[in-house]
Amino acid sequence: MHRASILVRPVRQADYPQWRPLWDGYNAFYGRLGATALAEEITAATWERFFAASEPVRALVAESEGRVVGLTHYLFHRSTTRLHDVCYLQDLFTAETARGRGIGRELILAVYRAAHEAGCSRVYWQTHTTNAAGRGLYDKLAEHKGFIVYAHELSAHPAIGAAPATASPRAGNNVVRRARTS
Repeated sequence: MHRASILVRPVRQADYPQWRPLWDGYNAFYGRLGATALAEEITAATWERFFAASEPVRALVAESEGRVVGLTHYLFHRSTTRLHDVCYLQDLFTAETARGRGIGRELILAVYRAAHEAGCSRVYWQTHTTNAAGRGLYDKLAEHKGFIVYAHELSAHPAIGAAPATASPRAGNNVVRRARTS
């Protein structure tokens, strides 16, 4: 059986028609479709960020037989626990028809190389607990550190939370704290 070669490379503007279905598939996998789909302006801004020198977000695609069959997006950022930047691998997706050919592995390894070249000390990512196929690959390429991710959407709470604000009792402290509600 012939396995087509895989080329991992930076995304190009001309890749949009092939990148977009993968991006939509990635978002659908995580439940962002139909009524919960990302707003078009988010996708447009994401795409433009890949090509803006001032943006920290990067994108790679996997190409096989002239077709884009996988994508990954990542960014470098500072860490309070390290002297060197770290790399967050934010998105990773392979076309369903191309799965099982090592494309996800090659994309992750390409991010490792890019992060190493940028002087980063670590690459990390997250996935949903139900992503069994992805986790099978990730367990071979990285260590699950046991962390649980929490998120709070600020746009959902114009006042930045439902709890009333209280001033800190320490003199001269201008920090506003939220009262605990149980």
